[in-house]
Formats: sequence, structure tokens, C-alpha cells
Amino acid sequence: MTATTVTTTTEILLELVDEQGRTIGTAEKLSAHQAPGRLHRAFSVFLFDAQGRMLLQQRALGKYHSPGVWSNTCCGHPYPDEPPFVAAARRTAEELGAAPVRLEQAGTVTYDLPDQASGLVEKEYNHLFVGIAAAEFTPDPDEVAATSFVTPGELAALRADKAFSVWFQTVLDAALPTIRTTFPTAGW
Repeated sequence: MTATTVTTTTEILLELVDEQGRTIGTAEKLSAHQAPGRLHRAFSVFLFDAQGRMLLQQRALGKYHSPGVWSNTCCGHPYPDEPPFVAAARRTAEELGAAPVRLEQAGTVTYDLPDQASGLVEKEYNHLFVGIAAAEFTPDPDEVAATSFVTPGELAALRADKAFSVWFQTVLDAALPTIRTTFPTAGW
């Protein structure tokens, strides 16, 4: 008698949207990111400490998309029919091992950005969130290689020396009005 191993893969579905953010269907995650890309719902989270320093993460080296690059605190995709706010809080807790202390909406931004390193395309209708990080967190090593709280000057120095995600500047620029209102003395 021989044993048979059955391998199953869980298909992760993303919510496809039109230019106004209305749901128009679903697509498998990888296929939505393959050129030319399909517009889909996403979220980006920017968390800060009490001093107004931004929490960055270096994506885990084992990730199939943008491994090892630095980016905002957390980013991802809601499940179909999952509210973006709920997805952002859930995913931040999964990646960092602690939910945000506070989280508020900071608008949306749409972009179509090819990633030369991976050949994938970030074509997203992205919901932005700004908040306060938990005092203590334990990142999941399968998701996060490193974290760092940075001031605006430290961010500039890090960006001059390290690779960042193709979406980072776009989502940061779009979230800056809320960041500046929330942390007016931090210099953002």
C-alpha cells in the first residue's frame, strides 16, 4: 500500500473595482498583479509612535512580491466583501502581532505602477489609513523581515540607501494631509 499526498492551494481572491471603487468582480491575487494588471481594492496603513515617528516594515525575504524592500507599516487586500477598515486592522494585527491602538481613514488613491524587479503590476484602488502603533508588537517573520520607527529625516536617509516598494511614495503622498493633521509637530 502506498500513501498518496494531496496538496491543495488556497486561492486568494481580490475584489476587482472600477475607477470609482465600485466592485465589479473578483480575481485570483497573482493574476490580478500580472501585466497589464487588473484594478483591485487594496489598503495601506501608516502607524506612528507617540513621538510621531512612522513605523516602516521591511517585507520578508520569502514573499513572492517585493521581497526584502522597505514599505509602509502594512499593506494588503481586503477579502471580497470585507470592509477595507476591517481588513486593514486585521492584517496589521496578523503581520505585527498587535492591532493598532487607533486607526482612521485617510482617503483613497488609485495608481498603476509596474514593478521592474518582479515584473508584476500594482494597479490598485487603495484605501489609506493612519493610526497609532501598539507599544509592543511581535512581527510575523513570514511577513516582516524588520521594522523601524523613523522621523522624516531618517526616512529620507533610509530611502537614499535602501530599496522601497514601488507604491510607497504614491501612498505616502496621498496620506500626508491626514498624517500632518494627526501629527502636526512631527515634521511630516
